[in-house]
Amino acid sequence: MDKPIVLLVDDEAHITCVVAEKLRAAGYAVTTARDGEEGLELAARVHPALVITDLQMPRMSGLELAVRLAATDYGRRTPVMMLTARGYILDKEAVAKTNIKAVMGKPFSAREVVKAAASLISAGVPAGRTEAA
Repeated sequence: MDKPIVLLVDDEAHITCVVAEKLRAAGYAVTTARDGEEGLELAARVHPALVITDLQMPRMSGLELAVRLAATDYGRRTPVMMLTARGYILDKEAVAKTNIKAVMGKPFSAREVVKAAASLISAGVPAGRTEAA
């Protein structure tokens, strides 16, 4: 069975570990990155079905990652879920240049992230590769 690939980008290892474990248990193949630069490089290689990214990270923010991803052929239709501190306002002009489809405030439950991921992936966005199980 093929598994949709989810790219999880966060500089907090404990968040990455917990969310990746829950996504894998839900049937997704998960690739992780520690910052936006590494995430952009991985996205070019794996063409994920979904990118879940933290907003505030070193080297490249999640918002910049989403903008740069949307400017590529492979990432133009890839949905992005943004994880951010509650109350943090995203720049509307920058968001308009992205494919951010969901924003989830921290703290969040990994179960909520998996539910939102399933919804975004099942929305029928024709992007992303799968990995053989």
